[in-house]
Amino acid sequence: MLTFTPTKIKDVYIITPKVFGDSRGYFMETYSDQDFKDAGLDYTFVQDNQSSSKKGVLRGLHFQKTHPQAKLVRVLKGEVFDVAVDLRESSKTYGQWVGVLLSEENKKQLLIPRGFAHGFLVVSDSAEFAYKCDEFYHPEDEGGLPFNDPSVAVDWPKLDCAYILSEKDQHHLPLSESKITFKGEH
Repeated sequence: MLTFTPTKIKDVYIITPKVFGDSRGYFMETYSDQDFKDAGLDYTFVQDNQSSSKKGVLRGLHFQKTHPQAKLVRVLKGEVFDVAVDLRESSKTYGQWVGVLLSEENKKQLLIPRGFAHGFLVVSDSAEFAYKCDEFYHPEDEGGLPFNDPSVAVDWPKLDCAYILSEKDQHHLPLSESKITFKGEH
């Protein structure tokens, strides 16, 4: 059974699984189509992705321009600070962000609907990150915002090391210049 907790941004949820543990370890259901439908969330996930990163790696803030993706994200090992930025044209929270610590210990997940930029910062020594998408990845359709975009002003955790960004993540236009928006909501 999954528990859906709304965040300050409409349609973004923190999802907490029920964990059954004993001396052998634990068991949990990480996704249930029926639980999602019971919560009024109708998603069809078509692709699963996984990454491994070391401390200080900051991936994002990413989106696809014409093939937006909803994502259900979680951490298998380690801990990350996960962020979603609302880019929905008609949203009252356009340009605002929500962030949550996801870890192998808390087993929380974040549901990010279509129309958001997404990114995460690894705060543990390393992390394995997994996520489901409701649209396939299209490399030619990639877009992004700078992690330190002043108009979004994400409050990233301070670390005892420098952030590590990919080459492409160092060259995104800020929201004030790109003016990216997504029509409609999931």
